[in-house]
Amino acid sequence: MTPITEVEGRRLTLSNLDKVLYPATGTTKGEVLHYYAATAAEALLAHLRDRPVSFLRYPDGPDGQRFFTKNPPPGTPSWVRTAPVPHKEKEPASQVVVQDLASLIWAANLVVEFHTPQWLSGAPGVADRMVLDLDPGAPATVVECCKVALWLRERLAADGLEAYGKTSGSKGLHLLVPLEPTASERVSAYAKELAVEAERELGDLVVHRMKRALRPGKVFVDFSQNAAAKTTATPYTLRARDQPSVSAPVTWAEIEECGDPGELVFLADDMAERLARYGDLLGPLNEPDRGRPIPDRP
Repeated sequence: MTPITEVEGRRLTLSNLDKVLYPATGTTKGEVLHYYAATAAEALLAHLRDRPVSFLRYPDGPDGQRFFTKNPPPGTPSWVRTAPVPHKEKEPASQVVVQDLASLIWAANLVVEFHTPQWLSGAPGVADRMVLDLDPGAPATVVECCKVALWLRERLAADGLEAYGKTSGSKGLHLLVPLEPTASERVSAYAKELAVEAERELGDLVVHRMKRALRPGKVFVDFSQNAAAKTTATPYTLRARDQPSVSAPVTWAEIEECGDPGELVFLADDMAERLARYGDLLGPLNEPDRGRPIPDRP
């Protein structure tokens, strides 16, 4: 029998709750839904709110088929909010906007990673945050990403900007910076300047171009996710990896002290304790008065 539950007055049909989604840990779909409902909901919803969501779906686990979708999935309930999103050379399309717990659990039942842009649905292409995605090329690891993150933190501070860190939930690290609303094109250009400067100053450690041949042993500072059409893994989302890893906020002390990649791997079961200890470390990103202007260049 397919269980039906009620969430905030909405009836939801949940499926395959005993299905093992993460064989390495034996984590079931029911446990994934429990993570979203009981552990991550409050913090995650704050970062999803008013942002059009793209889904990376992996209904048979990370070893099964994966597909990325921006359109509302077939069967999306009428009460799930959608918002028009402009597309170049196309009619505006709709994307899901996850505003409440019922919508969150409906989406989680589809087995998804949550990905969001750096702008809100009411102001497409006007970023209220910047992201720098630090992606290590083997044999480099997140340890090297942390070294680059510390340099970037100081460089951003020199421009009056404050950075916050989270794991990608994969191999790397994301730095997020609250901004006053700024055109995505301008944010992208500034982020590229930072990546180029990082490569100039830390040439043995950093590369700013995506070309694979340049990346072994270095950290790719990916500035491209600031483009209006791009998205980044939302804080607290589970990832389609071998284990139920989380794109988890981290403290600067953890970044400073990281000497082994395993120190910055956080799974679903780790997050209740971290949230109880720290609250939402990325909470300031959602406070409008935290946004600062990026510097004018001559």
